[in-house]
Amino acid sequence: MEHYNMNLTLKVWKQKNAETGGKFETYKVSNISSEMSFLEMFDVLNEQLVREGKEPVAFDHDCREGICGMCSMYINGRPHGPWHGTTTCQLHMRAFKDGDTIVVEPWRAKAFPVVKDLIVDRSAFDRIIQAGGYISVNTGNAQDGNNIPIPKENADKAFAAAACIGCGACVAACKNASALLFLSAKVSHLALLPQGETERKQRALNMVAQMDKEGFGACTNTGACEAVCPKEIEITNIARLNREYLMAGLASDTKEQ
Repeated sequence: MEHYNMNLTLKVWKQKNAETGGKFETYKVSNISSEMSFLEMFDVLNEQLVREGKEPVAFDHDCREGICGMCSMYINGRPHGPWHGTTTCQLHMRAFKDGDTIVVEPWRAKAFPVVKDLIVDRSAFDRIIQAGGYISVNTGNAQDGNNIPIPKENADKAFAAAACIGCGACVAACKNASALLFLSAKVSHLALLPQGETERKQRALNMVAQMDKEGFGACTNTGACEAVCPKEIEITNIARLNREYLMAGLASDTKEQ
């Protein structure tokens, strides 16, 4: 793989907070290695801005290993940038060419208000999880994995759904700012396993109600969410969520009668 350095123009969204307007600021960065990650390139930019006595760009990050979901950047019109199945922190600068102009924005959704610059408040996801994305049965010490027989197909599907890191790329890509791919992944991985059976019905009802309360939009099945998900969560999970929600609603109506 050829290594090269490049000079780039960055158009970065700057915004003080959710209450004030924002605008794009243009920056030049030089001698950026093709082997740098996108966030390392932003580190170089911020070091440059500090040396010039300017305010650095605020952006979110933590693990930089593709598992925390915090590196939420909208890059050239796509969440997490041009590479498929990749978070921003795993995106390398070899995805770009010398002389490129790169436009970087925060997630755009009512439920994700801007904290500052490229940082948005994704605590709405936390509240959705608190509404039902858990198992409350006290099982004592962790059991051996083979103690509870689970069909391999279910185990594989549950594992794939549980890979969701809650980054919010699905919301950012959706024209309605729907959180249904995130929510369906969290409901699916528990619905597919016997450990999730106890709260199964109430989980679907409560989590969907909380999603609506947070102001996320409706799903219109365009598939944009699946296309940009860095963990490649499938929209078949949305169909499973719809089934779980319908069954829970019918069970609730029967109980009331």
